[in-house]
Amino acid sequence: MTEVLRARVALGARLRELRKDARLDAVQLSSEAGWHKSKTSRIELGRQTPSESDLETWCEICDARLALPDLLATLRNVQAQWSEWKRIAAAGHSRRQRRQVEIESRAALQRTYAPVVLPGLLQTESYARAVLAQCIRFLGTPDDLDEAVSARMERKQVLLKPRHRFNLLADESALYTTVANSAVMVDQLQYLLDSAFDMPRVLFGIVPKEAEFTYITTSFDLFDNRLALIETVSAELTVVTATELALYERVWKALQAQAVYGRSARELINAAIRSRRAV
Repeated sequence: MTEVLRARVALGARLRELRKDARLDAVQLSSEAGWHKSKTSRIELGRQTPSESDLETWCEICDARLALPDLLATLRNVQAQWSEWKRIAAAGHSRRQRRQVEIESRAALQRTYAPVVLPGLLQTESYARAVLAQCIRFLGTPDDLDEAVSARMERKQVLLKPRHRFNLLADESALYTTVANSAVMVDQLQYLLDSAFDMPRVLFGIVPKEAEFTYITTSFDLFDNRLALIETVSAELTVVTATELALYERVWKALQAQAVYGRSARELINAAIRSRRAV
């Protein structure tokens, strides 16, 4: 269970306690609130996040007005942990990229796992442009492609800074996922061969397609031992609690142990290039 879901379940449990203290069943509370009983059930089970208005109504019905400030604070904490992509990108994807620059510049150690597309810090401009263009089209966000690409390229400057280390992993499948076209892909793969293995503070590895299943995960970044950013289709999840971070550490260690580096990684990249040129 993610930290967000755990917090939402805890909020629902607290609301259920207030209802029971008021000697009301779910049907009675729902009737007085003017909503369907299924909504009450979803809120109490942590399957739906209540609005501030919902909390005000709940406390009014349960004669628990003194509990409202604490409940509102809990709700706002839940909302702060879960940032919808459309809200992040409401002012354009360049803002999202610049936020990443700030986060990356503060970390002494950054670890990235990229299962579908290659890590942002190792992307060529053409590859990054195609990825960001697709994101803008898919989400229907403001088209600030040029600014977003510029910000993405700016992120790469952190690779040159002292006292920063990077361990970047990509699935072998990311070498074959077509971004833009084969010409862009060959250029991107050649860039990996020319650059990814020669930067003194960067360790780049590839998780082979035959690697043993570890656990279901999506792309994520670990910053030191204090923060994880996880990308989903609809949101970016920020994880800061020790128990959550420990799970990502376990997944990372398993993936890292299965990854290949150096000559073996180069061989996988060369194979991907040959497959493109053979078409």
